[in-house]
Amino acid sequence: MTKPEKGQLVTANRLRDGTVVFMTRSGDWSEAIDEAVLALEPEAAAALEARAREDEKRTLVTGTYLVDAERLGGRVRATHIRERMRALGPTVRTDLGKQAEGKGAGFAAPEGV
Repeated sequence: MTKPEKGQLVTANRLRDGTVVFMTRSGDWSEAIDEAVLALEPEAAAALEARAREDEKRTLVTGTYLVDAERLGGRVRATHIRERMRALGPTVRTDLGKQAEGKGAGFAAPEGV
């Protein structure tokens, strides 16, 4: 089994509608966690965080912060359950939100987890 790449990504809420968004490699914001850029080194994570804070000052997003995450086979999953829930949308109705559209975050958990 291939091991996931582990690092950090930046998340925030878009100011115009409150939607959870993730910073992409191009510096844009996407609703899809799979499009998030994953910083593998602390210096890269700090640079992403600084770039995100610029967008906060420009009032594009609010509440930017780094999240531990992993990428496997092109899919990205936050390592903390809170962030997984933010990426998926409603947790009580799987027929709504990103998970219903097939845009939810995640990949199968390792055996025994």
